[in-house]
Amino acid sequence: MSVSPRFLLLQVRDLLDPMRSQEVVCFAEAAGCRPDCIQTLDLLSGGLTAEELSQVDVVLVGGSGDYSVVDGGPWLSRALDAMRLLHEQGKPTFASCWGFQALALALGGEVVTDRLRAEVGTYPLQLTRDGRSDPVFGPFSKELQVQLGHQDIVDRLPLGATLLASSCGVINQAFRIEGKPIYATQFHPELTKAQFLQRVKNYPEYIQSVAGVTLSEFADMVEETPDARSLLGRFLTHVLSA
Repeated sequence: MSVSPRFLLLQVRDLLDPMRSQEVVCFAEAAGCRPDCIQTLDLLSGGLTAEELSQVDVVLVGGSGDYSVVDGGPWLSRALDAMRLLHEQGKPTFASCWGFQALALALGGEVVTDRLRAEVGTYPLQLTRDGRSDPVFGPFSKELQVQLGHQDIVDRLPLGATLLASSCGVINQAFRIEGKPIYATQFHPELTKAQFLQRVKNYPEYIQSVAGVTLSEFADMVEETPDARSLLGRFLTHVLSA
């Protein structure tokens, strides 16, 4: 494209959550654009319309520290409707963490809460055969280091989804939708190590209960994940040059 793409970030975060603005900055840096190039839409208070969707080039869907598609709430139906609209319209979409789960559930997959399979920290993922031949994931080695923080698990992918990567504990870590410019990752490719630590500091009890270590000890365990962080740029090159 000759001009900078217009982004829309779908968020499921409370108004006073400091991670609302941090998430915009993280996605902007990973996408190589200014934060003011990213509009936001709060799915807790309103839905996504086809008209709004027509005014942007790329949709991003991020995480959510306090909300779960498994627990639900009055906001869930419009959030899932938004995911289905993205699919119906074939809008270029990159969804991470909560967005990964919401997209899978909206399109007919299954999501469960399972603290025994919860993952928080830096983990190695193994690319599937489809992942190794994928235009976005393929250039990496068979193993990819990523930042993870979740206890909701996508147990079954929706029809039309192609699995791209798995961890030792959780099979479904990334997928693309066949015939659509839509990718989703359970991990956070938009976060650097510092940004990831800033994010988890807002949920210290989560670190203690899932990782079983103090926040200080956890910080020493987290690594930089430069390959994963390049995924968003590779995705944009792929979908916007098609």
